[in-house]
Amino acid sequence: MKDAIGPPRSLLILGGTSELGLATARRMIGRRTRTVWLAGRLSPALDAAARELRALGARVHTVAFDALDPGGHEESLGKVFAEGPVDLVLLAFGVAGDQLNDEADPPAAVRVAQTNYTGAVSAGLVCGMALQAQGHGTLVVLSSVAGERARRSDFIYGSSKAGLDSFAQGLGDALYGTGVRVMVVRPGPVRSRKAVGPDEGLLSTTPEAVSEAIELGLRRGAETVWVPGLLRFVMAGVRHVPRALFRRLPL
Repeated sequence: MKDAIGPPRSLLILGGTSELGLATARRMIGRRTRTVWLAGRLSPALDAAARELRALGARVHTVAFDALDPGGHEESLGKVFAEGPVDLVLLAFGVAGDQLNDEADPPAAVRVAQTNYTGAVSAGLVCGMALQAQGHGTLVVLSSVAGERARRSDFIYGSSKAGLDSFAQGLGDALYGTGVRVMVVRPGPVRSRKAVGPDEGLLSTTPEAVSEAIELGLRRGAETVWVPGLLRFVMAGVRHVPRALFRRLPL
């Protein structure tokens, strides 16, 4: 089995236009990553992301991938692993949805759940089996602090991330001892260029901070990473707030 703790030489990003994924790719290329696969819907945005990373010195390939098409995951992702070993897989796709609109539109709510959970289960299992077959590698799953406890303001998204988080932990246990690791990353609200929401102060983060935390977590062999780290202690308290009180909080 190969040591997967050091910087990866090859990286597969599921969700090839994800800001968190691309920030991580830039950081890894700055270390020793030389081959990057961007898996996502074929689009000008995916092509632009590939060009950006190539300019940093990496060999970058794109592959068609749709979270909502689990039936095609084994074929599309199998093409990547057929080209050679993959040291690191970053599961970075997901949609936030629109809570109030989705409550009134069940098919839209189901789409959020299918993307964030069902699609991730399929892709996670395909990649987990492929990593196990090659005998090494790490699967990093971008979860969310929203999955720690359902909030009135985002319980559809939060419930999908709760399912993803639980699945990733179980997959990590199933792969324990095979040479493959699963690391779950739980960021707080992300201040990004594409979606600027209310600033939540010390509990919010940035794509660059998440990528730095991923690198540190890989180096330490961590199973769970909180970004920022303060969230670990905040959520330890939030989980025990009585429900009657919790539902009255402006969350």
